[in-house]
Amino acid sequence: MNFLHLAKKRYSCRLYKDLPVEKEKLEYVLEAGRVAPTAKNLQPHRVLVLQKKENLEKLSEAARIYDAPVALVVCKDKNDSWVRPLDGKEHGDVDASIVTDHMMLAATEQGLQSVWICFFDAVRLKENFSLPENLEPVNILVMGYGADEPKSELRHKEMRRPLEETFYFESFGEVKS
Repeated sequence: MNFLHLAKKRYSCRLYKDLPVEKEKLEYVLEAGRVAPTAKNLQPHRVLVLQKKENLEKLSEAARIYDAPVALVVCKDKNDSWVRPLDGKEHGDVDASIVTDHMMLAATEQGLQSVWICFFDAVRLKENFSLPENLEPVNILVMGYGADEPKSELRHKEMRRPLEETFYFESFGEVKS
């Protein structure tokens, strides 16, 4: 499967089978996150891997996780995040997102489905899992075997803006809002 096919195959799954994810597949997904590029190679991501029922229940107090059998709480370590010196922009969120994207696509390649979750109670999550002050949750990637119908790869023709509305060559010219 080529990359574009893989990217089009991925969809946000919100219904999972009650099946565990095999250790080999989970390790493959985590390895994809480990090798993801980060600013200045500082690797500020810290990923909390949750599979035990009691921990998934604790997580569900902070976020809707759709009864997925695996949740990856992707955090940034504020002490390790690169800061662009010219304007002070901190890149931990960007790095954590790159790591998440790598893991999400690796899960798809392994026959797993996932959904990227940004709507969660960060305070509750930090309390429930005793996260240290330097760790800030950025997103949650839940995954498992989808119980819904896979989405058509043709959906991108209708659901995505045309290339010319989001990509500009050499200058922005007139940007449509």
